[in-house]
Amino acid sequence: MDSVAPIRHGAASRSLPRLVVGNWKLHGSLAANAALLAALDGGASDCAMAVCVPFPYIAQAQAALRTTRIAWGAQDVSEHVAGAYTGDVSAAMLAEFGCRYALVGHSERRHLHHETDAEVAAKAMAALDAAVTPIVCVGETLAERERGAMQDVILRQLAAVVTRLGDAMARTAVAYEPIWAIGTGRTATPAQAQEVHALLRRQPQMSCVPLLYGGSVKAANAAALFAQDDIDGALVGGASLDAKEFLAIVHAAGAHA
Repeated sequence: MDSVAPIRHGAASRSLPRLVVGNWKLHGSLAANAALLAALDGGASDCAMAVCVPFPYIAQAQAALRTTRIAWGAQDVSEHVAGAYTGDVSAAMLAEFGCRYALVGHSERRHLHHETDAEVAAKAMAALDAAVTPIVCVGETLAERERGAMQDVILRQLAAVVTRLGDAMARTAVAYEPIWAIGTGRTATPAQAQEVHALLRRQPQMSCVPLLYGGSVKAANAAALFAQDDIDGALVGGASLDAKEFLAIVHAAGAHA
């Protein structure tokens, strides 16, 4: 994928790319995917873009996107290299299909599959060992926010990964996804999102890590989010299944590069 222009964070300039990643979750079919990927290919932008698709469709994404500027990835990855782990998919397997990214620690994996912070950190390390970039997801529930625990929860989740990866953290991306804003139609205000992104940016090893916002990102709110100093891109759920909507978000990110 071509390099993209650097972005600015307040008074300081960092060479971090704008990145918008679509997370298809448990959606897709061969026919619907083909139409969506073809439509995305026509939406050139200065913003880096990628789609994280269900495991069965990674080969389809590779075939459709290999000559484009759009990257592809997976929605999860195993912490294991090989062995008796039925249902797991290793980072080396993803790499064979050209995956650039793998989501790790998405809130739905943490809460529905009870993934621990330690497991998320191990998955991030496994991805890096196979030259796949982990997008580490962190975020708080509404109850945690309302009782004033937001900062403690997010820093605990992040610390597990930073401790495991050390300097290799520079080869990751981090997505802040307030759980109360995922699939609910609610969105953190730009100020709320920026507050958390600024908190993340201040942590050790995080100055050069791209920070994405995820949580009901839409074309209608994308520009306001990308105008914030420490929001480098987005992890987009439902809106990534609509080519017009997704490309509008991508172009909004590119406009704020």
